[in-house]
Amino acid sequence: MNKLQQVLDKKTKNLITIYTTAGFPKLEDTPTIIKELDKNNVDIIEVGIPYSDPLADGPTIQDTSEKALKNGMTLDILFKQLSSVKDEINTPIVLMGYYNQVMTFGLEKFLQNCETSGVSGLILPDMPYDIYLEKHKDLFEKYNQKVTFLITPLTSEKRIKEINDATSGFIYIVSSSATTGSTASNFNEEFLSKIKNYGLTKPYQIGFGISTKNDVQKAWEFANGAIIGSAFLRILEKAEGDYSNSIKNYIDSIN
Repeated sequence: MNKLQQVLDKKTKNLITIYTTAGFPKLEDTPTIIKELDKNNVDIIEVGIPYSDPLADGPTIQDTSEKALKNGMTLDILFKQLSSVKDEINTPIVLMGYYNQVMTFGLEKFLQNCETSGVSGLILPDMPYDIYLEKHKDLFEKYNQKVTFLITPLTSEKRIKEINDATSGFIYIVSSSATTGSTASNFNEEFLSKIKNYGLTKPYQIGFGISTKNDVQKAWEFANGAIIGSAFLRILEKAEGDYSNSIKNYIDSIN
């Protein structure tokens, strides 16, 4: 069974998903970081594919993407790195990238590499869900890849319900109308309360601006889980290679 689906079936609340940029801080660091996150019992590991023009990402993730690209990170290298750890970890890996990257690489080749390297799901914020349903759904299912779509405070109720139906993984709820990386949480509680009343049938997690234990607990009030990205990347940058202690201390601090 798909590892992501196993986690979502088994744990229906208080999920923690951690985002890390592939190839950051150094090209060869990603397997080590993934193993440390697995060791510290996070629920889902989201690995960002570096991209030169990230639409939704704030300065921190943009900066880490730029550094990762300069380090030489490519999709071929990433898939090799993920393959090297897939038998050593239990935590599901979800890749976050952009539609153009995937289509340039070749969709079926990309999905095939995802399956063989142990990836369980994909977040492609700029992939229209109707295009996915019309053209790509069968291929995603062929290679056992769950798909996550995003909902923002600007998404209409009709579209939210359509996204719920299209999603096969978890739904990514954007906490506010902003980019990632804010150091202060800015939950749109009116929007998040509405989401709870829409009767969504897929699990959903809240991301953007989550960094502290209080933020995580607030996200848990409204959703099945919390997604942490920029705050974790800042921890990695300060760690200067001592990932074991830095990651353990940070994960302990938000639980």
